Amino acid sequence: MQVTDSVKEKLIVALDVETVGEARELFVKLREHAGMFKIGSQLFTAVGPGFVREIVRDDGRVFLDLKFHDIPNTVAAASREAVRLGVSIFNVHAAGGGEMMRRAGEATIEAAAKEGITKPHLIAVTVLTSSTAATLAEIGVAASSMEAQVTTLAQLADKSGLDGVVASPHEIAPVRKAVARTGFLIVTPGVRPAGITHDDQKRVMTPTEAVATGADYIVVGRAILKASDPARAAEEIVHQMQKAEGGRQ
Repeated sequence: MQVTDSVKEKLIVALDVETVGEARELFVKLREHAGMFKIGSQLFTAVGPGFVREIVRDDGRVFLDLKFHDIPNTVAAASREAVRLGVSIFNVHAAGGGEMMRRAGEATIEAAAKEGITKPHLIAVTVLTSSTAATLAEIGVAASSMEAQVTTLAQLADKSGLDGVVASPHEIAPVRKAVARTGFLIVTPGVRPAGITHDDQKRVMTPTEAVATGADYIVVGRAILKASDPARAAEEIVHQMQKAEGGRQ
């Protein structure tokens, strides 16, 4: 089955590595096999924003996964800086509340217009894929279920004008039901090919299942990074995604 570019664009590779050298090598190896690269807390803290600019300068697309969660003014300021980096997607924590998300959205629009660049997608993290019902109870969240908490936060993100959410594969269908807006994005971590360990993620699916359920993007890290041939691993994941796309047509 021939892989289409539209399917490849749905794969985001998580560059969760320690050094810029490792990240650069992976970017070169994988840029033809994935649509975007996630730079999260580990790599950003280690090497700073310079590598984000490097990927963007080399025509790569970046999902900046720093999960901003602070007072509205601080998150708005951080959002402006994310826009200036030229990223394609970045995120905030929905748990920061409606005002924080609205201010972030306004700052994103204003900064993109001022810089004359395409506005990145601003999305909200709902509940981390490592969390369980016990985790929610531990931090005092009184939601009746994981699904209820995720959909509540997704609806708040929608009401606040954000472009979508980060949600586990298990909450894709409930989010689609709860948020009717066309084009509302769901970016899905917790995706593991069959036979790969789940590590610290609890709510997982295979690439085929996640795309078939309605994910706009899937995020894969260790299953690619730890493979003996990362490019081949990415190709296999895209082929699995293609099967799901074929089944939806």
